[in-house]
Amino acid sequence: MPDICFPLQLPAAIPRFSFIDLFAGIGGMRRGFESAGGQCIFTSEWDVHCQKAYRANYPCNHPLTGDITQIAAHDIPPHDVLLAGFPCQPFSLAGVSKRNSLGIPHGFLCDTQGTLFFEVARILAHHRPAAFLLENVRNLKSHDGGKTFATMLHCLRHELGYSVQSRILNAHGYVPQNRERLFIVGFREHRGFDFDALTLPDNSYGPTLSNILHPGDGTETPEPPYTDGPLASVAEKYTLSDKLWQCLQRHAEHHRQKGNGFGFGLVGPDDVARTLSARYHKDGSEILIRQANRPPRRLTPRECVRLMGYDLPGALPFRIVVSDTQAYKQFGNSVVVPLIKAIASQMAPFIA
Repeated sequence: MPDICFPLQLPAAIPRFSFIDLFAGIGGMRRGFESAGGQCIFTSEWDVHCQKAYRANYPCNHPLTGDITQIAAHDIPPHDVLLAGFPCQPFSLAGVSKRNSLGIPHGFLCDTQGTLFFEVARILAHHRPAAFLLENVRNLKSHDGGKTFATMLHCLRHELGYSVQSRILNAHGYVPQNRERLFIVGFREHRGFDFDALTLPDNSYGPTLSNILHPGDGTETPEPPYTDGPLASVAEKYTLSDKLWQCLQRHAEHHRQKGNGFGFGLVGPDDVARTLSARYHKDGSEILIRQANRPPRRLTPRECVRLMGYDLPGALPFRIVVSDTQAYKQFGNSVVVPLIKAIASQMAPFIA
């Protein structure tokens, strides 16, 4: 039996629309669409650590289900919007004769079989929600010379009949990191939605890391194990060892001499970070915070929460209930919440 999230807390207003949260991660897409008046009625996430974080942060009266590939479409409730930050997988096409022998039909059930996009397509085909939002890495558009993305668009537009638009958006106007992602919006009916009409804050005036770093001056309440002491200073464990710091410098110099762009990203409070990735737990090399007269440090998980836009003014702090390693993976794989809020607000008037 699927686990249930903690007890329902009724929304302050009647929801404007319902949505399902697939490949939910830690709920970044959910946060954005709840802010636009939506109500989540179904959640699927296979990773047990993400499930733990999701349960700790979201009230719901529906099951938190696991592997979506094991869930029949008719077991998912009808919904207005489908949300999915699905992982990108290469399409591996089996032979037509094998499909025929198995009784597998052609079309999208053929061309995307065995991929996680297929799971999105089969649910769209069964429930026909009014709209969907899909999110993926920007490189999806160019994967396999553009063939992967073209196959997806053909499925969504011609097999499933949705009006589909896509954009690559950078969240830097909302948070102090360069983070470009591909977003695909679809509507079952032509309602006049124009994805290009969505305007984002100018990246030139976006926030810097000073907005998310621990100040370490006593103005912040200590939060062990991330900060401690009377000044809420960053815990010592986040400073790189001399050995690791020397290794990263040698690695960067090696690639510099070869003319490559690989290396660490050393930044301070007035800078903007590179993209936070799921591998951040390994050495933190893409975002290292300068420190005077000592090696740099990693971001703390709480700073990663802020870097992804989860701890918004007036909202309850995101509860981190997993290890640092798992927290870094979760936030590195997540969406930037304020950007999703902006997309949700743009879509909402066209959903109902």
